[in-house]
Amino acid sequence: MRWALRAEWTKLRTTPGPIWLLSAIVVLTVFVGTAAAATLPGSPGEGNVDRVKVSLTGVQLGQAIVAILAVLVIGTEYSTGMIATTLTAVPRRTTVLAAKATVLTGVVTAAATIAVLGSLLAGRLVQPGHGYRPPSLADGPVLRAAVGSVCYLTLIALLGLGVTTAVRDSASAIGIVLGLLYVYPIIIQVVSDPHLQRRLQQIGPMSAGLAVQTTTHLSSLPISPWRGLGVLAAWAATALLTGGVLLQRRDA
Repeated sequence: MRWALRAEWTKLRTTPGPIWLLSAIVVLTVFVGTAAAATLPGSPGEGNVDRVKVSLTGVQLGQAIVAILAVLVIGTEYSTGMIATTLTAVPRRTTVLAAKATVLTGVVTAAATIAVLGSLLAGRLVQPGHGYRPPSLADGPVLRAAVGSVCYLTLIALLGLGVTTAVRDSASAIGIVLGLLYVYPIIIQVVSDPHLQRRLQQIGPMSAGLAVQTTTHLSSLPISPWRGLGVLAAWAATALLTGGVLLQRRDA
């Protein structure tokens, strides 16, 4: 396993694409979060605005970059035929997938942590100018939203890795993952039955997972914050398990 981890880390750090994508995760997440925080109204109605969630709006864009990075981690090897070389060097296919998942988890968690903390810091700097008391990480709900957002982006990465391993095509995998993240919520909105709409929100990877960012009016959520993140974890685990089984059974 140690050699597989070293190989995957070497691939990641010596390829320019992943480095740029990791940088984009941080920059775009913080930029969008700062822009959203800057548009908040003045102090009237302060209690009706979830200032922390607004500051973390950039996560909704950052997740797309995370998904693309995750897809490329293994999708590039399938498109170039290098996957055969990888599996020759490390014959145990589960070890290959585990190594990729471990390295991906590490780099995405690091980038997500910087992005989330940067977004919250930007919110603290921008929001007071609009009549708001800046949020503090010492507050339990704020800390939960921060940690949960980092976990959310990491789970999106694992979801993307699992889907790509299963379909073995980067374009198809990107379409599937981005469809789950962005098209599925649109479909939910056109459902006229409130009960069915709420049920669909409870099982969607994005609609359920992002509940962890909410710090106010929790009773209005279709699913509790940590349970919502658990739903996303189930999506990621299912994708990885499916990808792992297919990787074992199919030829490279």
